[in-house]
Amino acid sequence: MVAGSKSEQAYQAVKARIVEGTYTPGYRLVLGSIAKDLGFSVVPVREAIRRLEAEGLVTFERNVGATVAGIDPTEYLYTMQTLSIVEGAATALSAPLIDSAAIARARAVNQEMRECLDHFDPVRFTQLNRDFHSVLFEHCPNPHILDLVHRGWNRLASLRSSTFRFVPGRARDSVEEHENLLKLIETGADADAIEKAARLHRTATLDAYLAQTN
Repeated sequence: MVAGSKSEQAYQAVKARIVEGTYTPGYRLVLGSIAKDLGFSVVPVREAIRRLEAEGLVTFERNVGATVAGIDPTEYLYTMQTLSIVEGAATALSAPLIDSAAIARARAVNQEMRECLDHFDPVRFTQLNRDFHSVLFEHCPNPHILDLVHRGWNRLASLRSSTFRFVPGRARDSVEEHENLLKLIETGADADAIEKAARLHRTATLDAYLAQTN
């Protein structure tokens, strides 16, 4: 188990179960049961649940208690729209600073994602997806844009661990779009082309999710 205070351990344990889908949207979080399962008293579990509520992963209703939050479609829409813009800009600004070693690292991650497709694990795929995009946007020389990208990714994580759980068919297209992005960067494509490709890559996932839920 994760090192740290009991409250921190409880937080990490419960969050992991929500992110991995063990605790699904609407699941009632019974403090006593979770505490017993973790071998803790109720106090650190209650503190952990409060943190998760503040992050939007848990909701609390009178006479019901704490339950796992579902995806808020409107919040997801706004987050993805914003992220498509700021991440597209960050990727374009990063491109001239991405060297061959970084390209190779990103391509290796994308290969892992490709190998994930046959025995699809949406949580693992999503972790790799973030690793891939991090290589592309972390070189962004504008710290304000980079901060907005980080905020967007963190907000997505709090909404749900994996959109790909809901639209698994998007995963294969996503891997191919990643390779296209890498080729644009490798060949020194202009910033507009890279920004557009990165933006469309993000909005394609949003469109697939919206089509699935409508």
